[in-house]
Amino acid sequence: MSKIALVQMQPSLGDKAHNLKILERAIRSTDADVLAFSEMFLTGYTLRDRYHELAESLDGPSVRKIAELASEHEKWLVVGMPELDPERTGVIYNSALVVSPETEPETYRKMVLANFGPFEEDLYFARGDKMPIFDTPVGRMGVEICFDIFFPEISKLYALEGADIIVCISASPSTTREFFEKILPARAIENTVFVAYANLVGTEQNMTFWGGNQLIGPRGNIKAGGKPFVEGLVKAEVDLSELEVARQFRPTIRETRHDLMERLGEYANSDRPE
Repeated sequence: MSKIALVQMQPSLGDKAHNLKILERAIRSTDADVLAFSEMFLTGYTLRDRYHELAESLDGPSVRKIAELASEHEKWLVVGMPELDPERTGVIYNSALVVSPETEPETYRKMVLANFGPFEEDLYFARGDKMPIFDTPVGRMGVEICFDIFFPEISKLYALEGADIIVCISASPSTTREFFEKILPARAIENTVFVAYANLVGTEQNMTFWGGNQLIGPRGNIKAGGKPFVEGLVKAEVDLSELEVARQFRPTIRETRHDLMERLGEYANSDRPE
């Protein structure tokens, strides 16, 4: 049975070298097969105009270092970072870097940017439009970033395409804690998948992040969880045999109305009032 570790550590804002050292220590501290770090862990979240200064493409020095660590320690790693588009000058994404011991680095790019209250992601990032699924030791893995988890169609599509686990990396401040604590088990139950949550912890400028890393089983039960507001590492086994039981008990994937999914797509592509 394979293990996942959800790293609840505070990065240093703007200091990639320091944050890579935290990442390496976390890797060395656990026998987990997959490690997930929070949204923008490589740089910290509240960078504003410095995102462009610190963004890297997939051949950047920090990405190469993370790939070397994955290969050396035979781990899968999911790490939040600002990703520079090598083909579009000045375009960056809020991305989750996914590296394995054997394959080239890839990214999932945040699809739904947060633009309300203290969040201004549309000012800095382009929106992603691809949903890769990765074959990892803890099953077929889809990735989401923070606000993405509030859009059930993303998780549903992952489940319909065969995902066993959704890893959501996040920069959720304490003001949004209660919403995540409700949404995360809902996504697991309605799609009968594991949901792994890796959130920032600590304070950056005027934001305090609550941590709360957890692995949720396909019937909504918390398999392992970290203490809010405290650094640590949450490790848990992922027993994929639980998926079959959950899907027999509540067959939400089998009974999905594909005609309604098509109507949702038609609505999304139609002209409508804002």
